[in-house]
Amino acid sequence: MNNLKEIKEMSLDELWQLFPIFLVAHNDKWKLYYNEMEFFLKKILSECPVVRISHIGSTAIEGIWAKDIVDILIEVSKNSNIENTAKVIEKNGFIRMSTETDRISCNLGYTKDGFADKVFHVHLRYIGDNDELYFRDYMNEHVHLAKEYEMIKLRLWKLFEHNRDAYTNAKTEFIRKWTHKAKEAYAGRY
Repeated sequence: MNNLKEIKEMSLDELWQLFPIFLVAHNDKWKLYYNEMEFFLKKILSECPVVRISHIGSTAIEGIWAKDIVDILIEVSKNSNIENTAKVIEKNGFIRMSTETDRISCNLGYTKDGFADKVFHVHLRYIGDNDELYFRDYMNEHVHLAKEYEMIKLRLWKLFEHNRDAYTNAKTEFIRKWTHKAKEAYAGRY
């Protein structure tokens, strides 16, 4: 494609066209990619107040189709400045995608020509802002629910191929319901 615009110059619609929703069958390479990135993040963030780094998202749920993107949750201590940790991540090749109160998202593997071979989303948060860990564990322990989640994702894929927000929003009710159940079942786990 050789797009002349840089990622940061593109509109949301342009980004969604260049980076559509696409799902692939579960692949064990995701664990390897996560392990490689976890090692890299621990190295570059050795001076930062990182409490925990975790593999989250659908690539962390065994046996289901997912976007070929490895999601990683980095939790930092509550008394730290999350912005300082984000700056270290950005200095090491990640692109900041969003900043909310107490939450920063950075991506790696997005190029002006499309997805790279390895794509990562890093979710930077304060310790305890980790509902995704409960959802991941619950899906892995309740395979029938993971398969139900997979069916929802497969149904939404082509419907919202070029609209990530709509795709995400359409899954929210299912995720909230089972995260709530997981937090009851695993109270105090994280």
